[in-house]
Parts: sequence; structure tokens; C-alpha cells
Amino acid sequence: MKFISTRGQASPVGFVDACLAGLAPDGGLYVPEFWPRIEPAGPKESYVSVASRVIAAFADGELTTDEINGICERAYAGFAHQSVAPLVQWGSNAFIMELHHGPTLAFKDIAMQLIAQLFDHVLAARGARMSVTCATSGDTGGAAAAAFAGASQVDLFILHPFERVSPVQRLFMTTTGASNVHNIAIDGDFDACQSIVKSLFADRDFVDETGLSGVNSINWARIAAQSVYYATAQAALGSDRPLKFIVPSGNMGDALAGYVAARCGLLNGFEAVCAVNENETLKTLFESGRMVRTPAIATPSPAMDISVPSNFERIAFEVSGRDPEAIRQIYAGFAQSGDVELPEKIRGPLSCSGLSAQSVSNSTTLDEMRKLLQETGWLICPHTAVGTQVARQLFGDDDATIVVLSTAHAAKFPETVLEATGADAPLPARVANVADRPEVFDRLSSDPTVVRDYIRQRQRD
Repeated sequence: MKFISTRGQASPVGFVDACLAGLAPDGGLYVPEFWPRIEPAGPKESYVSVASRVIAAFADGELTTDEINGICERAYAGFAHQSVAPLVQWGSNAFIMELHHGPTLAFKDIAMQLIAQLFDHVLAARGARMSVTCATSGDTGGAAAAAFAGASQVDLFILHPFERVSPVQRLFMTTTGASNVHNIAIDGDFDACQSIVKSLFADRDFVDETGLSGVNSINWARIAAQSVYYATAQAALGSDRPLKFIVPSGNMGDALAGYVAARCGLLNGFEAVCAVNENETLKTLFESGRMVRTPAIATPSPAMDISVPSNFERIAFEVSGRDPEAIRQIYAGFAQSGDVELPEKIRGPLSCSGLSAQSVSNSTTLDEMRKLLQETGWLICPHTAVGTQVARQLFGDDDATIVVLSTAHAAKFPETVLEATGADAPLPARVANVADRPEVFDRLSSDPTVVRDYIRQRQRD
């Protein structure tokens, strides 16, 4: 199987090279040239087994069965729950899927642990090194730091918006003590961080010089790895049961993973609602067909404070009939004006894609955290609360079973939990010492040239 760019001007590559590259050289995002048919998960099949089969379908012979099994076994060995992504019943026909049992208490661990194992295995086999970068609105950076800390073949550079992530999120990034992990606090919001990363990848000489790769949700391995828990949810709840997923969304990678699972035959149909906060770009896209760049608004759910959802490009490519020229025109116009109308060939099919979006205000998010605690005794993070609030709006709409993705542990946002509920949200014992470790990070301007020089100075030969 080859992977092609959504913008159609990059040569097709294999699975491993698509994952190592992250972004295609023409600025597009890699997608498989066709959707492989994958046998649905069995009700008693282990998470590692399902993950191995999914990765094998996309790798298509580039890695051996033993190599893939080893990568997946190592990736999930450190999770606190043997199911990796367990379901807990919330109501008569509603469940919450807990995605926070990894080492940094966020759903990003599920994909990042696998990516780190994949990168180190492949690079060691090739005798190569890479510089890996990611922009983070909170959880991606911590997950990347934990996954790549001490990796022999990778230097990791994490960009986060200065003072716009929670203190606990920051600690998971900045306290690894690993010499190959470099944290950069950018003067700006998440979109500024993401823009810098895109600028770095646009400089092809710099990419070649540093062996640059990215592990944001632009990386296909992230999407493939996240599609696994959709498959295990379907298996656990019954293969004949229609499911409606509620997905707290920022960059849209998590919702895209559900779409991918459905296209590969892992789900019984597909419906997913992107639950967004007061940053309503996705809602505007789905409801009016306009993509508008606006300054990101600070909210209680900071990992979703994103105004340019990168993975929408992959969905637009699919619903356009895989028309790269249409995608190039849309994103060229967006880069120039920050405001584009989607053509009808995208807007029409988009309404039939199974994806939609609903938003939740800041005050309602806090109210939802308090309400769920009163009803169930559970503390939830503000991102999960955006999801459960959207789910409440949909109760009784149809016979589908609702599955809300719980994207992070409440303990990652203790200040917000305390404000909303009056309750403390202590860190689980297995990670409680993170607050006792020294922090290391550097504060830089949002000038890509400054960041480029910083990476050059710190990468290992």
C-alpha cells in the first residue's frame, strides 16, 4: 500500500516513510491510497491484538508480524488498565470511554506510545536519527515527552503556548529529565505554535538537514493508532449495535480516527459529533461551509483552544472525491485570506459524512462538571465535560448507543475542577511525583527563525 498527499503534488510513499515524514513535502497530509478491509474486533480479543491487526493492514508487509506485535506490546505494557480504553456505563444507553490510563493521563498516550516504539525500531534498523517536533495545546506534548524520553534515535522538540496550558499538563512535558527532550514555551497561542511547525516543514532544506519529522495528529500513525479504540468499543458493546460517538475536538484527529475505523469496516455504521468549546471553527465548517481563521479563545478546556483544525483537510479530501486540486485551492485561499467558502462538491457530501459539530460555552462546561459529579460521583476533566454536555443534548434522538470519549483525567486540570465542583482532583499515585521533579523549558518568541536556530543548536549527530 502507498500513501498519497491530500494536495497531490508529492510522490506516493510507504507506510513507514509516511509516518516518519509526518507532513507531505507539498504541505498536504498523507492518506492511504485505498481503505484496507479490516476484520472487526472480536468481543474477547485483546487491545494489543486489535492494534497489531490495524497497523499491519496499513503497513502492508513493510514490517513483519513479530515486529508489529512487539511494537504494540511495548506501547501498551505501561497502561494502568488492561483494557487500555475501558468503557464505563453512564446511563441506560450511554457510556464513557476512558482514554486516560496511559503514563500522562490523556488519550494522546494511546497513539504516542506506539509512535515512539515504531520510530525507534525503524530508525535503529536503518542506522538513522531524526529530530521530531510537535506543537501542543496541552496533552500531545506531555504524551510525546513520556513516549520519546531516552529514545536512542530521536531528539524531541515540543512547542507549547506560554502560560496557556494547565500547570499539570506542563509538568508532564518539562520534568522528564531526558537529555533528548527539549521544551519550548512560545509567546503566543497554540495556533502560533502550529504555524511555526508548518513553517519548519515548509523549509525543505531544514527538513533534510535535521531529519525533521512531526508527531502531531497530522502524522498518519496517530490516526491509525486511535482508530483501534473505536473498534474495541464496537466489539465490547456488540457488533450489531449502532453507536454514536461524542468526541471532544480541537484538531479533529480523534474524530477522523473514528471515520477511518468505519471506512475500514471496524464499525457498524458511523456517526460522530465533534464537541467543541467556544472556539467554534468546526461548528462553522459543518453548519455553513466556511473555514474562518479567528484568534483562539482561552477556555476551561485549553487542549481544544484551536481555530485551525488540521485534520479537516483529510475529511475534505475524502468527501471531495479525493480531488487534490480542490484541496490546494481551498488551502491556498485560506492561507491568503483566512476565510474561504467550501465548494459545493465538499459542502454537500460533508453533510452525509457521519460527522457534525456542536459547541458548549465556558459556563456550561463548568456547570456540566458539577452536574456529573452530583449525579455519579465522578470527577471529569473540562474537555470530557464538553463531550458529556453535548451527549445530553442528543439523548433520545434515536436508538444509537452514545459513547463519549473521555480524553483526559480530571487531575490534569485541578484548578478548573476545584472551581467547577469545589472538589480536589489529586494525581493518581502512579504519577504523583511529577510535581516533585525539576522543570526544564526555554521561552522563545513566535519567530520561526528563532525556533529553527534553537533546533539546530541542540540536535545530536
